[in-house]
Amino acid sequence: MHFTKMHGLGNDYLYVFGEVPDDIAALSVRLSDRHFGAGSDGMIYISRSQVADFKMRIFNADGSEAMMCGNGIRCVGKYVYDKGYTDETHLTIETLSGIKDLELTVRHGRVQSVSVQMGKASVRAEESLRIGAKALAYTPVHVGNPHAVFFTDNAQTVPLEIWGPQIEHHPAFPDGVNAEFVQVLSDSELRMRVWERGSGVTMACGTGASASAAAAVRKGYCRQGEPIAVHLDGGTLHITVDADGSVTMAGPAETVYEGETV
Repeated sequence: MHFTKMHGLGNDYLYVFGEVPDDIAALSVRLSDRHFGAGSDGMIYISRSQVADFKMRIFNADGSEAMMCGNGIRCVGKYVYDKGYTDETHLTIETLSGIKDLELTVRHGRVQSVSVQMGKASVRAEESLRIGAKALAYTPVHVGNPHAVFFTDNAQTVPLEIWGPQIEHHPAFPDGVNAEFVQVLSDSELRMRVWERGSGVTMACGTGASASAAAAVRKGYCRQGEPIAVHLDGGTLHITVDADGSVTMAGPAETVYEGETV
């Protein structure tokens, strides 16, 4: 099997063009292992679609299937353009959370960055959950997948490796959840760290950055309709949240290497 390792701000996946095999859960677990496999946050399969230009399916490092991945879909756009599956710079991609629109920025025949219409973010009123003896307030957000956004004074000092798995598997989230810890730097800048459902700590999360920006706008920390720089461990994404809740995400996509496995 041929695969391409790609990343968006360090959120890395193994990309395959073709149909998803029956043993995908075990395959994703094996190849995602960073010591005994290729090493990644999971696998993404790309195929033709009957309702869009292409279809993507996302499988996490634990074998579970994800509905949407913001960093992953940018890499899908780069993959299909750079490899000659399309010469269009506006693409539609079918995902489990609906069809997403992509705009590709191309330089010297290669995609450098991608803007994604993420759809509307659904932001609910603040809630609270208990982790051990500590009560944590969070904002529930849905951006094609579920997020719990926690605002904090210092995102860097949050014990993400400890709190992350407890939040993901908390009884409040029977289907699991992505957890973002967000520090407000200004009305146009956020610092975010993330625990992704099914993958753990990752360098970046596009849907998480979108959810964090939407929550920050809802709480009045950031401005509606203007770009918000969301600084993640792997780099920066630029998120715009419109008045109707629609979210646009822009950021880079990179190819790491081509590989084969048997």
